Amino acid sequence: MAVRLVERCACWFSDPAERLQFLQRATAPSALEGSGQFAHTIRWALARWDFSRRLLSFAGLVILTTLAVVGTVVVEASSRRGASTPSIATVAPTPGRPPVELPNAGPATVPRIWIVEAGPDFDLYSNGLRVENQFATSTEPRKYRAFLRGPQDPAEARWRTDPAGIVFHATESHMAPFEQDQNRTLRRAGEGLLEYVFRNRSYHFVIDRFGRVFRIVRESDRANHAGHSVWADQTWIYLDLNPVFFGVAFEAQTRPEGESSPINPAQVHAGRILTDMLRSRYGIAAENCVTHAQVSVCPSNRHAAYHTDWAAHLPFHELGLGDNYALPLPSVVLFGFATDPSLGNEGSPVLQRALMTGEGQLRDQAAAQGLAIDRYRQSLQTRYQETVRALAANAPIEENN
Repeated sequence: MAVRLVERCACWFSDPAERLQFLQRATAPSALEGSGQFAHTIRWALARWDFSRRLLSFAGLVILTTLAVVGTVVVEASSRRGASTPSIATVAPTPGRPPVELPNAGPATVPRIWIVEAGPDFDLYSNGLRVENQFATSTEPRKYRAFLRGPQDPAEARWRTDPAGIVFHATESHMAPFEQDQNRTLRRAGEGLLEYVFRNRSYHFVIDRFGRVFRIVRESDRANHAGHSVWADQTWIYLDLNPVFFGVAFEAQTRPEGESSPINPAQVHAGRILTDMLRSRYGIAAENCVTHAQVSVCPSNRHAAYHTDWAAHLPFHELGLGDNYALPLPSVVLFGFATDPSLGNEGSPVLQRALMTGEGQLRDQAAAQGLAIDRYRQSLQTRYQETVRALAANAPIEENN
């Protein structure tokens, strides 16, 4: 109720500067600490509004302020309960299956984020995110088939249009030293990269080396970023994630495990507020925010982790997420994919651990059904083939290189 009241009051201001000033005051920690301070902020907004409108809205204000006080009390009580919640998130099980625990799960929800100003050049959001629109383009509206996780027939898929997650990428483009005397080269390389991904509709968003966020493919459309890919949450199985997940790319080259992160603090900050905005607006679960290396597969040889950008070093914690590297790969657990041999050459122990965890679950599942591991793996790969055939009505699979 408090959030709705703030949004309602924000509409009173025709001047964008005054509207932003009000939003900053209304969402400041001091305003949310008590109902009295919050009500004072709303009265401050009324003092700057037209007198005749103030008279007409007085009764409504009394009702809304009362609701805001109740909402504040509920939020404070929820926060106190959340403070004692353990770091392991238990997800509600699908009927017939035990609950699944997600290690180091990120926050279940994020604060509500709304668009403050929208225009042809940029969009500004309430958490400070600014998205540049110079390269924004459209492809085709998002539409895909999701499969219920369980023994259901792959033909029993559901058509959906809502985005289900985020795949993080590295552009793997040429990197000049991030130094002041390289500024001209850095800008030229960034512009060339944006033109390239624009032509190929490669991602939904690109975060350049200066921390600027560029919209490439609009959120309502599919982008060519994931290609042959597999992911699953506790309810749904997703294949070929181009129309299913957002593609967010950092202008960077991934590095072996022992080296430092390839992105700088400005990119990390931009990635955090962009991730928060997408999760807030589209209800995306933290477990569905993963790297390209985690979802990429090769159907011809049944290898998981086929593309290895972000096989290590993605700062999940700094992006407001849990350590999703620890999640077993659905391509292994559900469809019997094996580890791609090239992954060992990339030096990615974190992803190898996820693959090993998936292999362990695979052996446990085979033993529970009294099957040899090879035979059980073959049955899962057959299921993958049947599921792929059920996707035949979808558009051709493409991905960036």
